[in-house]
Amino acid sequence: MGTENSDRFLTAFNRIDHRLRDIVGAKDFMPFYRLIDQAKKKDVLVKKYEDDLRSYADLRNAIVHHRTSLHYVIAEPHTDVVERIEYIDATLAKPTLVGQMFRKRVLIFQENDSLKHVLKVIRQRKYTQFPVYYNKQFKGLITTVGITNWLASKMGGDHLPKRIPTLHDILLHEKNRVNYKFVSRTISIYEAEEIFKQGVERGRRFEALLITEHGQPHQRLLGIITPLDIVKID
Repeated sequence: MGTENSDRFLTAFNRIDHRLRDIVGAKDFMPFYRLIDQAKKKDVLVKKYEDDLRSYADLRNAIVHHRTSLHYVIAEPHTDVVERIEYIDATLAKPTLVGQMFRKRVLIFQENDSLKHVLKVIRQRKYTQFPVYYNKQFKGLITTVGITNWLASKMGGDHLPKRIPTLHDILLHEKNRVNYKFVSRTISIYEAEEIFKQGVERGRRFEALLITEHGQPHQRLLGIITPLDIVKID
């Protein structure tokens, strides 16, 4: 095996070290562990891979400080470890953006669209989130839960509605009216993952992240991210 794996490992480790220094703006020497502590507060990827990075710091020290000769290292990294640190190095350097992974044509609805229309879409396309507009003004996000809440409220009464309900009616029955968040197409998929996590931790579960150019509601909808999409992210 020689020293090829250790050389690859150290090369990736050093690039990560420089990346962390850039994130925290360190101009003088700072221990790698302290770089992690500060960088994880500013970069969600560092937080995501914190445990890996701390383990790699221990391995790096074993390689560097216990090398007995130029051609012999006491701790030769396994190929899986080398490939993993190279993957993290590449991901930190150029993370995938939500605009790259989730950009697609989004089916939008108008406030005066009927519930019957949405139910047809659910049956045909299996969608569960429905962005609602009044002309070009965003009004809210309807979910299958909101539709169920509306149905439950009507079935519990003495009289069923005489007219076909519109999406405006359904929006009133969304338990959490602000069940979405607009994000810029330039945030990373890992930042999107963190937004979902923080929402749950704060008791505000997002049903979807809505992608626009700069994360503004008045801009054209470029894509949508659901919690199920996030589960698929490594």
